[in-house]
Amino acid sequence: MHIAVRQLLATLTVGAVVAGFAAPAQATPRSSAVAAATWQASQLDDHGGIHNDQYDFTDWGLTVDSVVALKATGARPALATKATAYVAAHVRSYNSDDYGQPGVRISGATGKLLYLADVTGSDPRDFGGFDLRAESLALMTASGVNRGRFQDQGTTDYSNTFGQAFNILGLARSGGVPRAAVSFLTRQQCAAGGFRLDPDDAAPRCDQAADPVLDPDSTGLSVQALLAAYRTGNKAAGTAARKGALWLLREQAQNGSFDGSGPTASANTNSTGLAGEAIRAVGRTHLVTADAGRRLLTGAAKAASWVRTLQLTPADATADIGAVAYDATALSDARRNGITTETRDQWRRATPQALLVLARVSLDDIGRQRRR
Repeated sequence: MHIAVRQLLATLTVGAVVAGFAAPAQATPRSSAVAAATWQASQLDDHGGIHNDQYDFTDWGLTVDSVVALKATGARPALATKATAYVAAHVRSYNSDDYGQPGVRISGATGKLLYLADVTGSDPRDFGGFDLRAESLALMTASGVNRGRFQDQGTTDYSNTFGQAFNILGLARSGGVPRAAVSFLTRQQCAAGGFRLDPDDAAPRCDQAADPVLDPDSTGLSVQALLAAYRTGNKAAGTAARKGALWLLREQAQNGSFDGSGPTASANTNSTGLAGEAIRAVGRTHLVTADAGRRLLTGAAKAASWVRTLQLTPADATADIGAVAYDATALSDARRNGITTETRDQWRRATPQALLVLARVSLDDIGRQRRR
């Protein structure tokens, strides 16, 4: 596959039967999250990866997302371990790309690998023989307009806010994150509170751009990364996280859903999963007033309820019980035709991100549930 497509899949996270799955008599967000993660686990191949049938390659980014989903819910722990080992054995296939040039490092993929290592209780300094914390820090620009930005090396730079957030999450959880990295991320936040996906050298601060596109997905992920930085002592990160969460709350539709931006600018479960979990995470902190906290938690509950309406259940008479549709159109099509070879990749991408709001555990807390 062309490197540009592979690198995009590295950071953006847009018929197997679920073995032994039995729906509880009264489904809850938690049980719905477990059902979704169990379905996602059924999509792993014999090696423990997600294989993209359309382009015939192992999708390492989606494999990482799948492991994170399993760790968020506690579902299929043995498969989570197997998939983690498979990723660890192929670090360079992901963060330098099988078809890339020697010396290529993809910053978003590096950040996700670092985050995965900590989430799974692996050693971030020796994951598959690589010091991912050192590799992440080596990709951070030291000076100039991009000071603090994690950028791709040895290839065209496709780094974006998603990759910045994952590197911050990974570093914050594995020993601390440089303030410059957090500052670069907060510069991608406009005064209204939302974050843009793509940094702009000509407009280093979001509000300097002529017409910045504020992206709920980027905002949801950034808010959770900033909470991680805040918990390491960066107070400015907490202020930015609160501001981002309140912006998301204003953007939420009455039915609980969130739109994306650009090609995803309609109600979808990817955006709703990320944004819903972000507002829930901030709502549980002392960063907001009691009233704002209640509104944020109510918004998160509405987001979870909406996501559950797009999840396949035994009533749908399908083999793919637990999978979460990207949107209402995808759900309607699956109810008529099942999940087909052509549509399966979209379901695999929607489910692990959508279930975050159902699992009720922030990205910074995943993997720590039993450590605390």
